[in-house]
Amino acid sequence: MKKREKPSADITLSQLCLSVSAKYKDKIAFSMLSDGQINRQITYTQLGSRAQQIASILRQLGVKKGDRVLLISENCPEWALAYFGIALAGAVSVPLLTGFTAEQAQYIASHSGVSAICLSSTMAEKFAHPAFSKIPFININNLPEQETETQWSPESINEASPNDLATIIYTSGTSGISKGVMLSSKNILSSSLSTLAFQKVYPKDRFLSVLPLAHSYECSVGFLAPVMSGASITYIDKPPSASVLLPAVKIVRPTGMLCVPLLIEKIYNNGVKPKLQKNNFFKFPLTRPLAIWIAGRKLIKTLGGCIRILGIGGAPLAPETEKFLYQARVPYTIGYGLTETAPLVAGNTPLRFKLGSGIAPCKDVKIRIGRCEARLGTGEGEIQVQGPNVMLGYYSDKEKTEEAFTSDGWLRTGDLGKVDRKGRLHIRGRLKALILGPSGENIYPEEIEGILSSNQLVEESLVYSGKRGELVALVRLSEAAKTAAGAIENVLEELRTWANKKLASFSRLSKIIEKEEPFEKTPTMKIKRYLYI
Repeated sequence: MKKREKPSADITLSQLCLSVSAKYKDKIAFSMLSDGQINRQITYTQLGSRAQQIASILRQLGVKKGDRVLLISENCPEWALAYFGIALAGAVSVPLLTGFTAEQAQYIASHSGVSAICLSSTMAEKFAHPAFSKIPFININNLPEQETETQWSPESINEASPNDLATIIYTSGTSGISKGVMLSSKNILSSSLSTLAFQKVYPKDRFLSVLPLAHSYECSVGFLAPVMSGASITYIDKPPSASVLLPAVKIVRPTGMLCVPLLIEKIYNNGVKPKLQKNNFFKFPLTRPLAIWIAGRKLIKTLGGCIRILGIGGAPLAPETEKFLYQARVPYTIGYGLTETAPLVAGNTPLRFKLGSGIAPCKDVKIRIGRCEARLGTGEGEIQVQGPNVMLGYYSDKEKTEEAFTSDGWLRTGDLGKVDRKGRLHIRGRLKALILGPSGENIYPEEIEGILSSNQLVEESLVYSGKRGELVALVRLSEAAKTAAGAIENVLEELRTWANKKLASFSRLSKIIEKEEPFEKTPTMKIKRYLYI
């Protein structure tokens, strides 16, 4: 049997497109799930020819090598075609989250100096402004039919090098400051290869995509890594709520899927946990492992029955939820990274790690713990990174680029953690979120939030330091709390008492305040802390 060729990070996105198109040919690359039916199927051969068609259109519109082309659309096969088409034209893609407002989208288009805009029909209104009247638009949902299939040779591409700028991803993070992260093909593809080092992907694999493609996590890990391996990816035509996702997994029966912690936590807290606690086998220590294992099999069945890669990243996973997944032998993997590292820094191989043992750095990625102004415990500090995945810098922002790196060239992540004797990374939370206790103790608000969120009365929470240094939790209550007997004030006080019993004396809550409306979040469902603190 012929050994599979290993992909390389020393190629460009356009070379990857032509390579997989020739290698996997008539195999389905992308498809769309709408109204309970799988349609709009694109083969790998069509991926190559249709991407070349988009590249030809861009060139006819005057787009030159190094020009920026904005890409904004809901997840769909056409997004993938446009992404590779922009690369084949020698241009730099600027993928934009659909959640950006018209003003934000217009600012980013102006800031990056785009020469053309690829978009879906529903996104056109974001650019209904005179300033964009002279910029050409390509509706990716309404491309002209091809008369013949174009086949380009590598020599015919206006080729860039793997280290040249390939994409600019504008962040929508917890700090509220949108910055254009510049990534090369090597940055992106090295991160995709790191994914495959933790978990092999095969041409027979079926991925269901539920996170936005414009986000670095889904793009590198959930899109390019499967494409490198010849797998198939199905997109959904609606936001992935539980009512949409559960029927979708029954149809697609995915072997792979990426999700954010909030999604899997909701499934566990609202579906798995209540049934598990009523199970008689769970009540007795001797039979508890069996009850947990059976619950895990039911969860896998709920996710379509074929899941062997459940990637969880983008935010911290609640310890109680992770403990269940681990004990139930659900094949999940935890990843850590950020847009500036394209995004993967460290991760785990499903079912091949010990709970609480930390996560392993990607191959060729170096991690060190830097000093911080906060008085941290032994071995803890800011996580700093070097490697082929680290960004080129922030677009047109020399000052912020310099701030992002140490004097000796390490990327400052802004996250707190430590590296143990085995070289595995343990993450504690955001450096900016760290609270110093009355006697200099380190208080990690994310850990308190994890405890609160494990209670069925809590939908989501945010912990911060009050004006007098007291700890306050802003909590959005669940439906169960709202239907509970007694006044909301009593429910909040009972919740505070319950949480404080699980917390160290210096990190106990002084007050819990109800938040009636949902928190505003990033695409990976992290709360935008700057809006509330």
